[in-house]
Amino acid sequence: MQIIMKHEEAFYIGYVTKTRGLKGEVQVFFEFDEYEELDFDVVFADMNGKLVPYFVASAKLQANKTGYFNFDDADHIDKVQPLLKKKLYLPLSQMPEREEGEFFYTDFKGYLAIDESLGELGEILEVNEYPQQFVATVMYKGTEVLFPLNEDFIVEYDQDEKILTLSLPEGLLDVYLEK
Repeated sequence: MQIIMKHEEAFYIGYVTKTRGLKGEVQVFFEFDEYEELDFDVVFADMNGKLVPYFVASAKLQANKTGYFNFDDADHIDKVQPLLKKKLYLPLSQMPEREEGEFFYTDFKGYLAIDESLGELGEILEVNEYPQQFVATVMYKGTEVLFPLNEDFIVEYDQDEKILTLSLPEGLLDVYLEK
């Protein structure tokens, strides 16, 4: 059975970090916060822009945002080598239900970022989680700039209009713009 999945029908959960042992086991690092709630019958790996299904034989989740996976028909290290560093996705239908009003920093992807003093910064292209904070990426004046997303800098956000209003510290973006 051939399963075709498009990127817009899926959501990103994490990526394969390394192989483990010789029997085709891989370690996955989860960038999706509620990974413990996900169902892992099949995951989709982004192989050169196409989402390729991998049927999960076993999944052992760890507390440190990682898990160890074995896939059907991949019983040797050579068969999982192509998966290294590949992003993994699940169908949108498997995304856990949110409680009403629940909102995450990662939801800001696609929002228009506006700073109170600098004005429009641009669309938030990416939101990455680092150990201490979430960081947004925008293209500002033709340069990729990063800034932290936290309660100190967020003035307000409009979910309907997808606008995030910020008050960034003076000089924060200058680091990126100085040539």
